[in-house]
Amino acid sequence: MLNNWLKIAFINYKKNWLSTIINLFGLTIGLTGFMLILMHWNDEESFERWNPKKDSIYSFQSYSKKENSYGNNISIPIAKHSKEVIPEVQDYVLLKSSGMGFKMTTKYKTAYQDDGMNVSDNFFDFFPFKLISGTYKNALKDGNVIALSTTAAKNLFGKTNVAGETLKFNDKSFIVTAVYELPKENSQIKPEFLLTPVEQMKNDENEWGNFNYGCFFMLKKNADPNVVQQKIVKEVFEYKAKVNAGGSGITPQKYLELYGPNNCLLTPLDKIKLHAKASWFGNPDLKTLMILFILSVLIVVLSAINFINLKTAQASQRAKEIGVRKAIGSTKSNLVLQFLLETFVICIASYLLSLALTELLLPSFNKFYDKEMKMDDWNIYFYSFAMVIIVTLISGLIPAMYLSNFKAIETLKGNFARSRHGVWLRNGILTLQLIISSFFIIGGLIINQQVKYMMNKDLGYSGKQIMMISFNEENSKPWLKYERLKTEMKKIEGVVDISYGEAVPGSGRSNDSNIDYMDKSIQAQHGSMDYNYLQFINVKLKKGRWLNPNLASDTISNVLVNEAFVRKFGWSDDEALKNVFHPGFDYDKNYHIVGIVNDFNIRNLKSQIEPVVFFHYKETEWKRYDVYNIQLKLKTDNIDDTVKRIQTYWQNNVEPGYPVDYYFIDKQFAKTFKTYQKQRTLFTILNAMVLMVALLGLFALSSLIIEQKLKDVAIKKTLGASDRTLIIGLTKQFLWITFTAVIVSVPISYYLMNEWLKDFAYRIDMPVLPFILSMISLLILTFAVVSIKAYQATKVSLVKYLKYE
Repeated sequence: MLNNWLKIAFINYKKNWLSTIINLFGLTIGLTGFMLILMHWNDEESFERWNPKKDSIYSFQSYSKKENSYGNNISIPIAKHSKEVIPEVQDYVLLKSSGMGFKMTTKYKTAYQDDGMNVSDNFFDFFPFKLISGTYKNALKDGNVIALSTTAAKNLFGKTNVAGETLKFNDKSFIVTAVYELPKENSQIKPEFLLTPVEQMKNDENEWGNFNYGCFFMLKKNADPNVVQQKIVKEVFEYKAKVNAGGSGITPQKYLELYGPNNCLLTPLDKIKLHAKASWFGNPDLKTLMILFILSVLIVVLSAINFINLKTAQASQRAKEIGVRKAIGSTKSNLVLQFLLETFVICIASYLLSLALTELLLPSFNKFYDKEMKMDDWNIYFYSFAMVIIVTLISGLIPAMYLSNFKAIETLKGNFARSRHGVWLRNGILTLQLIISSFFIIGGLIINQQVKYMMNKDLGYSGKQIMMISFNEENSKPWLKYERLKTEMKKIEGVVDISYGEAVPGSGRSNDSNIDYMDKSIQAQHGSMDYNYLQFINVKLKKGRWLNPNLASDTISNVLVNEAFVRKFGWSDDEALKNVFHPGFDYDKNYHIVGIVNDFNIRNLKSQIEPVVFFHYKETEWKRYDVYNIQLKLKTDNIDDTVKRIQTYWQNNVEPGYPVDYYFIDKQFAKTFKTYQKQRTLFTILNAMVLMVALLGLFALSSLIIEQKLKDVAIKKTLGASDRTLIIGLTKQFLWITFTAVIVSVPISYYLMNEWLKDFAYRIDMPVLPFILSMISLLILTFAVVSIKAYQATKVSLVKYLKYE
């Protein structure tokens, strides 16, 4: 019986070769896209799984109700108090800085080493990297010890067995206590060297408001993280509010409302890459991955729809065969199994082709996402094969169940194709296919418009020809270094102007403080700068005046603010220039606003512009120590030569042995669009795949249906119908289905794309054009595809179809 079914299957594949090729092509494309996105998701989910303690380690995130946002920082007293008062908390580890780099000297050589981290001394209790040399016991207990990765050890010493060796940087000696091997598996935590800032952490032990640390908590066995979250809020945050609100005259509840944090979240270590609300290592982006995965599944669904439609149309041609089989005793279950087998053979062939195509496309996909994924995970094969089984069952069962429900006498008369069951099945499934296609067209056009809008939006500043160089070498007085370089580097040919700003667009660097005015408080970014910085980047002054180096008050207590700052307090511009406020970084001093500047984007166009207070870097005693860059405006001609001259000067006279860490501000900010440009590219590719699968399926289906109507065409032609009338008659049904599908897709597309646009602070209004273009393009494509076969039908041989009439 099985042999007979296979013979029948291959006879039908050959007879309907066009449908067979389209089914193979569609499913292969769909499964390939599904596997690639599945591999990407699986890779993202695999981060930190190497850690044997992952099930008990949780990342801390705080929530501010006032700002309606999550943060990834904590203060030492909050972490310390949590361990002391919450029994379920076993320990905590703190992260202070990452991405550090220094020029280090050993007895063998001097070399630059980057990717270092400042951590608390119990780091290895949480992250047990493989020990190569030395010991983890007290490895980071002192301020003059350092732990190195094997890569760093080879870079500095030429070998890995270097425990007990000494190295120097920043005029200080450090003893290597341990050499560790970083995990080969996916991890966001891969420091090349580790230090503990003992003095700094000691100074911050009682600073409840100093949220400058990342934190992981280790919970005891069987501890419920949800319960721990509640206890942190009740026993730590409320305690903090009582301590800090004591002398301020406000209640602890009011303090929490004003300053927060109001709540917290604990995310398991192996979930932070995708599922955390905020992360020390970069913002998770689960939503985009979910969208891509759903879209890849939709392509497989479209392929399955092709299968169902074509199988139904083909089955109607085979009605007599099925009627005969039922008449001689074939059961309903046998018919169902036969259709499933025919479907399964095509699905398996598509699966094997998709495995080969995935392997072929994987290098390009890895390059696109900057990954090194391999097809060596059983999950990929398991879930993709499960998808094949699902497609087989759905695509095989639906037409099989419809056919097997007809009586033998009806199928022998060939009435299936003309029955309402057959027509409604095909039309309904074709409508679903076109709804999906319409959504892809509308979504693709809206994404394209949003990305284009962001890239062309006036950012409120100009970063063209502005080269920012970061200071790598530590300096006890970095502001003096900047002032010296400002004078000396102006002499370099091609340099037009020089300035300094802390809040650099696209840098991702930020510091903020509470700003208090009477009983109201807001969070505002620090914008310490040189006097000319805002003019330097072409920010416009809206009201008041610029800071003046000739006025002593402009280096003591006068500031500029942006429009967002004024809006946040609910002031008018005139009120802002009269009011006095107290910033958290210098609370005892009265600060005066002397000017208001137009808003400009510092982070990216997805985020709202935050309140920023701009002041001279000498205005506060401690802020001058944070001067970390110098920015140079270059002439437009011969920029490459100017950059080479600057690099040569820097390496010879400023930071010998250090790499020149620079970028152009406009290009750096443009990188914030990279994610959305990739989304646009992927959506365009998926859009093309969807249309290709849908239109090929439509062509094959229309071909089968029109072939069934050739006798009707011959009769109408004999009665005098013109080619134009016949073509319109044959295509009208498909055009109505397309029209209906687009109408149905409009509210669905509007809702889903509006939800996507909600993520952007600066977004386009929902455009009408994509909906109109979707309608026009699908109607044109449908007519073009169907009319090809319809035109061929008008050339039918009258004798062939009417000779028995």
